[in-house]
Amino acid sequence: MDSENPELISPDPVSPVLAGQPASPTPTVDGPFASVLVIGVGLIGGSMAAALKDIVADARPFVRGIDVDASTVRRALEQGWLDEGGTPDDERVDRWLDDAVTDLVVLAMPARGAEDWFARIGASGYRGAVTDVASTKGVIVEAAERSLPEPGRYLPGHPMAGSEVNGIEGARANLFQGAHWILCPDADTRPEVFTRVHELVTSLGARSISLPRTGHDDAVAIVSHVPHMIASALVQLAGRHASENHEIFRLAAGGFKDTTRVAAGSPELWCGIALDNREALMRGLGELREIVERLEGHVADADERGLGALLSEAASLRRSIPAAWVPDSARLVEVRIPMANRSGVIAEVTGFAGKAGCNIQSIDIDHINEESAILELILTDEGDIGRFSSLLIDGGFDVSLRPLAPSQ
Repeated sequence: MDSENPELISPDPVSPVLAGQPASPTPTVDGPFASVLVIGVGLIGGSMAAALKDIVADARPFVRGIDVDASTVRRALEQGWLDEGGTPDDERVDRWLDDAVTDLVVLAMPARGAEDWFARIGASGYRGAVTDVASTKGVIVEAAERSLPEPGRYLPGHPMAGSEVNGIEGARANLFQGAHWILCPDADTRPEVFTRVHELVTSLGARSISLPRTGHDDAVAIVSHVPHMIASALVQLAGRHASENHEIFRLAAGGFKDTTRVAAGSPELWCGIALDNREALMRGLGELREIVERLEGHVADADERGLGALLSEAASLRRSIPAAWVPDSARLVEVRIPMANRSGVIAEVTGFAGKAGCNIQSIDIDHINEESAILELILTDEGDIGRFSSLLIDGGFDVSLRPLAPSQ
């Protein structure tokens, strides 16, 4: 924190903003949000700000940023990733927490660090959209429900992207290209908040996937948190032998380096993530221990058939992971769902998609009148579309599906 200058930070020392004058009016843009406030301008927050300023000019929002480290904000301003920035004690923060000034607030910080900000946002009377980028959802959702006057305007989010370089030094505009960005709506989520945030994250190059809030932490424990712990364990294993074999880290190239890259991440951040999600993480580590014990048993018994079967199963599953995130149009499916205009209906539909493992490539609403509309989803070829249809029908929805024609 730059305690000597808590005023707004700017690369221009004679800026009228520094002198306490109001900021320039927020421009009107064609994108989902005209103005975005990013709280926490580190790796993810800084990359988000950079990506927002990198999208097409007509959809580029006015971006403000807040960070406890004044030098971080200054760097983001110098890079052109922020239009304005300051530290949390800046007197302008309360002005920025006004839905007439800010359309979307992004909490780009670990889950436990967001609690005070939710309280501050709630006390400000802010009525705009709010999202976050935290790796766990249990703690942060509880904080939002305690503090926000309209929890339906909060949409939990989690971009599955990162870097071994911590903080703003690792930030870059293309960090989210091809990354999964999880959104966790519920029955109270306002439809316009979901559609606008969905449009925003896909404009950054990410692919949006909807998951129930209750299932998010279990899912990411398996595909993110357990792998991080294992990567750390593999580095520890190699480190134990480095003293007796000085060449071991010179040999640690290729697969070893790729497998353990995430182990270079921030220890403080990952301790927080692990403890926030400790129950799901412990379950995942327990399951992994059983698998390793099976591998160990087959090796100890020289059981070539059993070992080969386990390795073959793993190889087959690994090959089934999609290699590309943007399929050609022949692999896309259009889903049209007549619906009543009622609170939570979009969250209900996207929740069904998440349960079936379907990825929503795009979403649109065709309003027929004040009471009804057509929800149009474009799905990739991932997931069980048949199960998605069954869930919709069992939920009382009519649904029509058709493959999109190949691009000409």
